[in-house]
Amino acid sequence: MVEYKCFHCDKNVSPDYLRKKVRCPYCGSRIIYKPRGAKTDVKAR
Repeated sequence: MVEYKCFHCDKNVSPDYLRKKVRCPYCGSRIIYKPRGAKTDVKAR
């Protein structure tokens, strides 16, 4: 399942809510983003 976060309050926002409005339901911010996965470092041989 896709996870979105508010840039201002850092709370999770459900994608179902974003279909209605592009605003955070907690603080009203319009900046919503999808967090990236963990960065992995690979060492060369």
